[in-house]
Amino acid sequence: MKFAVIVFPGANCDRDVAYVTRDILAQPTRMVWHEDSDLGDVDVVVVPGGFSYGDYLRCGAIARFSPAMQATVAHAKAGKPVLGICNGFQILTEVGLLPGALVRNRDMRFICDRVPLKVERTDLLWTSNYSAGQVITLPIAHGEGCYYADEATLAELEANRQIVFRYSGPDGSMDEASNPNGSLDNIAGICNRAGNVLGLMPHPERAADALLGGVDGLPLFEGLVRSLVAA
Repeated sequence: MKFAVIVFPGANCDRDVAYVTRDILAQPTRMVWHEDSDLGDVDVVVVPGGFSYGDYLRCGAIARFSPAMQATVAHAKAGKPVLGICNGFQILTEVGLLPGALVRNRDMRFICDRVPLKVERTDLLWTSNYSAGQVITLPIAHGEGCYYADEATLAELEANRQIVFRYSGPDGSMDEASNPNGSLDNIAGICNRAGNVLGLMPHPERAADALLGGVDGLPLFEGLVRSLVAA
């Protein structure tokens, strides 16, 4: 499996992703500078977290125009996997690969914490190593992570089973107390209708090594590699 990790000015999680794909999973990993429009023959593109272009205008608003993201859009439209984490999720909504938007957190504060998530789907490349309804714990670190969409879009997400992760309590319950940023319907991560593009605000790459205090994010990457190799 060949991974490409997009590198933007202001990104701070690109090396974290590469540590998982290259060092833990031993998969070829290429760091792609934002001005590079040639992704080569990669299988998976990861748009990492951080503060691309300093988050000027709004999160992801400038990054969407980068040559690397235009190549990523073509990669996604060819049916190949694209993963957006935190700022990467914001960029995927800005560029139109995923619906909705990420806006300021409910309390207008930056949140850095570990939170429980309920896995809503296990029939995707990304979630095949999880069990249905499983509650996992992943770190979050964002100031604009509140997922918002209009009622029609939310209805489509539900109807097409595009909600992949939801913020929850440790027992899988969902209420205001288990929703750290005010996201509508407790949405923490969604996919496109085809299922090849996934965006989520929590950081699976920061929970992929026991030395960091948890490995609940590792199955996402392991399941992806296993599914694509099997295909």
